Amino acid sequence: MHRVYRCLLFVFAVSGWALYPQFSHPSAFAQDIAMADKSDVVETPDVVVSATKTPLSPKQVTSAVEVITGEELEQKKIKTVIDGLRLSSGVFATSSGGPGTEATVKMRGAFARHTLVMIDGVIVNSPTDGAYNFANLTAENIDRIEILRGAQSMLYGSDAIGGVISIYTKKGTGAPRVGAFMEYGSFATFREGGHLSGAKGPFDFSASVSRWDTSNFSAINYRRGAFEGDGFHNTQVSAKVGAAVPNDGRVEFNMRWYDSRTSFDGFADSQEAADVFGARSTSRNLILNGTWLQPLTTWWTTKLTLSQANERLRSHSGNAGFNLITRQFISANPNSCFPNLGTCFSPFSSDLEILNRRVEWQNDFQIGKVLLVTAGYQLRREEGDSPGFYGTAEPTRTISSNAGFAQAQINLWDRLFLTAGGRHDSYNRFEDATTYRVTGGYLVKETGTKFRGSYATGFKAPTLNDLHFQGFGNPNLKPEKSLSMDLGVEQSLFNDRLQLNAGYFWNRFQDLIQITFDGSQCPPSSPFGCPINVADAKTQGWEFGFKAEIIKGLEIRGQYTYTLTRAFDTAALPFPLGGDKRLPRWPVDQATVSFTYQPIDALRLNVDYRFIGARNNRLSNPASEKLGVFNVVNLSASYDVTKNWQAYVRVDNLFNEKYEEIFPFGTPIRSIFGGVKANYDLPL
Repeated sequence: MHRVYRCLLFVFAVSGWALYPQFSHPSAFAQDIAMADKSDVVETPDVVVSATKTPLSPKQVTSAVEVITGEELEQKKIKTVIDGLRLSSGVFATSSGGPGTEATVKMRGAFARHTLVMIDGVIVNSPTDGAYNFANLTAENIDRIEILRGAQSMLYGSDAIGGVISIYTKKGTGAPRVGAFMEYGSFATFREGGHLSGAKGPFDFSASVSRWDTSNFSAINYRRGAFEGDGFHNTQVSAKVGAAVPNDGRVEFNMRWYDSRTSFDGFADSQEAADVFGARSTSRNLILNGTWLQPLTTWWTTKLTLSQANERLRSHSGNAGFNLITRQFISANPNSCFPNLGTCFSPFSSDLEILNRRVEWQNDFQIGKVLLVTAGYQLRREEGDSPGFYGTAEPTRTISSNAGFAQAQINLWDRLFLTAGGRHDSYNRFEDATTYRVTGGYLVKETGTKFRGSYATGFKAPTLNDLHFQGFGNPNLKPEKSLSMDLGVEQSLFNDRLQLNAGYFWNRFQDLIQITFDGSQCPPSSPFGCPINVADAKTQGWEFGFKAEIIKGLEIRGQYTYTLTRAFDTAALPFPLGGDKRLPRWPVDQATVSFTYQPIDALRLNVDYRFIGARNNRLSNPASEKLGVFNVVNLSASYDVTKNWQAYVRVDNLFNEKYEEIFPFGTPIRSIFGGVKANYDLPL
């Protein structure tokens, strides 16, 4: 019966369709893109939107930005967004085990809660812990990922101290096409799905549906003695539909929904690694966005965005397990503990629902040929509800804010580019925050050289957990603050066949929120411990990158990031550091190199190499949790059997490297996956 279900899903994926819209760009550049779907073939110009909230040519961007295209993800047969981000400069991505386990991204030495993540303009960071969990986000139907490094609170408000990751869904273009894929591989992995996209008259649409099932992957590293396989089951649907409206306007609607079930492992009561039996979680996410872009005059364009992200997360800790340190079985029932074999642990269940809503009204004013002024207003409301977490009073479950921002962009002779702006955020639960940012760049057209630099302030608002977690929250917290600076140079040579870039960054974080168990520093409602604004930290480093076309069909690209992090020892810290310490889980050195070779049109080969240096699992740095250096090589190959059919294979961890991203969780052994894809034009 299960095989019949899969076959039916495959047939439906080829023949059915749903709608999913794409982010539109508020300028003449974007209007050209929106109207271009009237032709059969569309060549979308390269633009970067996230740096200024307006479309810019990459040569005019004065911030540190990297773009990963959906085409690159498809060519490398990358299944998840987190795997694509692992290859990026200044980014450190980690997972707590196999597919479906917690996966987060950090940038330039900051924490995961300091990276703002947006999907088609929807903020998806959790109001409870501040971070976004990439575990369930697959790579289907993604047009591009823009990675904007450095403090960006001036445009984006809270959560953007480290940077912003903006993910955009594909926009339908050209004649309608339908396609499907099937894949099977290691860990009893089975993936299948389909997509539909195209444009007809003023309308465009793009949609995808996929299913991913896997098992036999232990979340706790099996090399430490774990033996239970943990499964992951993910269904994902995305849709984008857009339409041109009179006077060069555009409306579009975006939707992404996923439903995931994950088995996980954890720790015994003593915080020792445990292979837990029956631990599981379910996550259901619905992400919605609607955008209306309308030029009102030749110099004034307005854009209204309404967005919402809703997640329901249920977890159960399991009832038994195996302590990998003591080699003893453990049970959640004291009356049924295995005699003389182990201890018992306390099981738990949770049911958490979170809601993230945002309304933004942005206006762009083109004043002459050299000045573009952007001004806007944002209303944001975050909610969290879970029995026993935040109490019953509505104020303890919500954080709301109002913000106004303004930015000026100057373009002189298509050589000198300047931006400056400010923002004020007003919150209902704690003090306001005012931030600013200035950037500059100069392009030497004759040599293909661009110099750029920026200086900015940022802030991170306390989360619902920080403020209102019952028995442990602190409603007196202030926002975390940061200063950020970077300088860079980019060089293009040989008609852009060789591109080089180098940059220096520096960040200072103040009033970082840390946990103290000194009840005298906590409110009466949290007598045993609470979060307080106490820690300071500094990060600095270098980023280098290159991209080279050696010969026709052979391309090499790579990056190296050097990051120094320090947490400062202060008398107010809840634990003594014994001097300044490196921040946990941050490697000093990391690098990637990717090779793409296409000897003939039908065959494409990809090799990705990733190096991560040594790091400490915790700030206190016990020797037993020192995480070592690792080198991982992934390989993929595809062959176009016919115009409509493609066969492919991917090998992860080609040389079977033994490593851990986070102690003591598992990472893939050598894994092999193979599949087929089909694409057909629809006779419409």
